Amino acid sequence: MTTFLAGLRIALRALRVNKMRSALTMLGVIIGVGAVVAMIAVGSGAKAQITAHIASIGSNLLIVRSGSTTSGGLRMGSGTVPTLTVEDSEAILTEVPSVKLVAPDLTGTAQVVYGNQNWSTSISGTMPEMLEIRNWPIVFGRPFTQQDVNGATKVCLLGWTVMENLFGGANPIGQVIRIKNMPFTVIGVMSYKGQSGPGHVHDDIIMVPLTTAQKRLFGNQFPGMVQGIAIQIRALELIKEAENQIKALLRQRHRIPANEENDFTVRNLTEVIAVAEESAEVMSLLLGAVASISLIVGGIGIMNIMLVSVTERTREIGIRIAVGAKSRDILLQFLIESLVLSLIGGGLGSAIGIGGTYVLSNFTQWPTLISLRAILLALLFAASVGLFFGVYPARKASLLNPIEALRFE
Repeated sequence: MTTFLAGLRIALRALRVNKMRSALTMLGVIIGVGAVVAMIAVGSGAKAQITAHIASIGSNLLIVRSGSTTSGGLRMGSGTVPTLTVEDSEAILTEVPSVKLVAPDLTGTAQVVYGNQNWSTSISGTMPEMLEIRNWPIVFGRPFTQQDVNGATKVCLLGWTVMENLFGGANPIGQVIRIKNMPFTVIGVMSYKGQSGPGHVHDDIIMVPLTTAQKRLFGNQFPGMVQGIAIQIRALELIKEAENQIKALLRQRHRIPANEENDFTVRNLTEVIAVAEESAEVMSLLLGAVASISLIVGGIGIMNIMLVSVTERTREIGIRIAVGAKSRDILLQFLIESLVLSLIGGGLGSAIGIGGTYVLSNFTQWPTLISLRAILLALLFAASVGLFFGVYPARKASLLNPIEALRFE
């Protein structure tokens, strides 16, 4: 320990004597560590955003959409042809054992008016179970109930965006808004969910009972028809099996021959998001790997400067050996110098990386997440690079012949 402390004092003194050279030597490490911290923060932020999207959409979720049929050579897109019914959703709930909850929905767009304020938003007619399926709690008021569905009552739940645009800071509970010139009483406000992608805001929505949307708002010419069914599966590992069973059940109910395509589509959102999350993880690793190249370049810089330092201090090394210093003492001294350069550079690089991440996040609105683990990993890598590239100059110094070193001019 005493030897190490002595080597540390000598190393720090040598670095202080050559401040400019030490600063330039650390520059590569500073840039490398800063880049690693910033790039890992960007990748981690993307992954965290995807995880948040999973929570906002709902867990163990399948979405069945109507449409996707071909008529007269014209292929119709998903949701354009009403092929699903409320009875289909009830059959899925009773006949597929792994299904926990179902909620059919019928969605359209309408202008909503309150006082002198108006807003165009999405109107979703659905069942009370949709809130649990989507992990969407009510923060003010109450949810609508099965009695509201049975009576096709004119009540509604507001998304956060709609509440802000119609009511500002006022309490909306109990107030009457007009949807397609029909009065609806606001009974609840749903929690804030945020944005799930470019142009799609979860909170820009109003929910009403399904029967109200069918009978009063959208004048459905096909009674009982819905555009989609949200389905929550009991466990993640049962999703694929449930998906196959739902497809088979709907094909049977819709009497689709074996050689014809489905008149519905089933989307496994959990699977899609898992792929996106894996892609974000790969992106984070790639960004970190690319940024690490700067650290390796910084390590090469340390080795070159240390070799110059060995040459300049050959006479000093010879004197130390002549008065009793062993080869391992010389080796340790130069390794400590290399390590100190790396750690100081790593510390400064971490600070610059954190600052750069905040600037990047504020100016580009990219999601970023700075983790202590990433900073420690970058520092550890910087120290490893410093030691690795410091071994050769240190070994060269330790093997100097003391007589030749003393003669060196």
